[in-house]
Amino acid sequence: MKTIAEKVLALGQSRADYFEVRAESRKYSVNFMKNGTLTASTEGEDRGLAIRAIVNGGMGAAYTNKTDNASLEKAVESAVELAKKVSRDSDVRLSEEKAYKDYWTVEQKRKIEDVGNHEKVEYLTEIEQNLTSSGIPLAVRMQVLRDILTEKHILTSEGTDISSLLPQIEYFYFMVVASEKGNEQAYSQLAWAGGYDQWDKWNPLGRATDMASILFRSINEGKMLKDGKMDLIVGPEVTGIAAHESCGHPTEADRILGREAYLAGESFVKPDMIGQRIGSDIVNVVDDPTVKHSFGYYKYDDEGVPARRRHLYKNGLINEFLQNRETAAITGTKSNGAARASNWDREPIVRMSTTFVEPGNHSLDEMLEDVKYGIYMKSFTEWNIDDVRYNQKYVGREAYLIENGEIKGPVRRPVIELTTPTFWGAADAVGKEMDFVGATCGKSDPEQGVPVWTGGPHMRLRDVRMRW
Repeated sequence: MKTIAEKVLALGQSRADYFEVRAESRKYSVNFMKNGTLTASTEGEDRGLAIRAIVNGGMGAAYTNKTDNASLEKAVESAVELAKKVSRDSDVRLSEEKAYKDYWTVEQKRKIEDVGNHEKVEYLTEIEQNLTSSGIPLAVRMQVLRDILTEKHILTSEGTDISSLLPQIEYFYFMVVASEKGNEQAYSQLAWAGGYDQWDKWNPLGRATDMASILFRSINEGKMLKDGKMDLIVGPEVTGIAAHESCGHPTEADRILGREAYLAGESFVKPDMIGQRIGSDIVNVVDDPTVKHSFGYYKYDDEGVPARRRHLYKNGLINEFLQNRETAAITGTKSNGAARASNWDREPIVRMSTTFVEPGNHSLDEMLEDVKYGIYMKSFTEWNIDDVRYNQKYVGREAYLIENGEIKGPVRRPVIELTTPTFWGAADAVGKEMDFVGATCGKSDPEQGVPVWTGGPHMRLRDVRMRW
């Protein structure tokens, strides 16, 4: 694909003020098991090229998976001509960035290509057998194991020449536990960048079995409490979804500038809100694509800009936005490497990677000690947030009563419903242990689902209203 990308660059760079080609090739396997039956098992490869050209302030794009000379010439001509057509009503500029030449990959101690499909099916079968032998009444069990090797080459008329090979694995499970007293459901997505050496470290079998037991106990022992204000400790899963939804999305510059208004929503954050308070002094939320082996890992974004940690909320203040080169030019700053495309046939837009609350210095026990009466919401079964990322709701899945600093019995489906500033403003302690799970973040039209990590530390909120 590198040779083809070089050919396309040679065809187009003299015809535009800026010219870019991104060539991708993906090898993948997917195994899907439902209620113990392997319903899908497939392997495949997908490849293609994305082209962008800027002419007199107009940007045009073209995509092709055909690599013969005539098809490549047609795609280049299409991008350039489209750029010319829209230039009358457009003034697209890109921020000035340094051009890099580099190759990067992620280490695999046990390579994806060395693991046979029969072994992947055995992984799912072992988990299925363990679940069905547990004695827990599971009405639905679904598992998906997918791996993917992505080879990518990014070349531009400015001299950028970035090549990469990214291995990724994701395991998704969904289950429903049902009994006479009701039913509960759960899902989780364990995912990472790397090889199958990570499989045992994540312990998918143990996690799935533990979740079934937790759901069963919640149904049969979970209590419903009285509504009211109380302290709340949220686990990494809850802080992770809150960081993603009420910090990551509202600080995406394309949302802030209105481009995503009719696609994925807008933002309560406005361009002039840098430095405005959004939470307590201890709140530090970052987005970091350089976290080792994270599902959203990359060294350079899809515009060839180096990845770095972005401090979105810092000491409780809105600190910076997620930017690609186009939004950075509009806001008068630099790109911070947030341009991502979900595949070769999609444009790179502003996206998150691994968004989380930076760890503090408290243990969970220390946070519990100072709670006289409250709730420990370890995970969520439901979340909702409005289109501007301001009003939000989280419903607990695994949750417990806290009395006099001790975790008591389970409570069922506690609900916290509040605004983004209220949520972050109530934080008064952040844990030091971190935990992450994978997720797929959706945005744009046509839809782009990109791999991300969510999670982080525990966090304590003071005097928030809970209901059931």
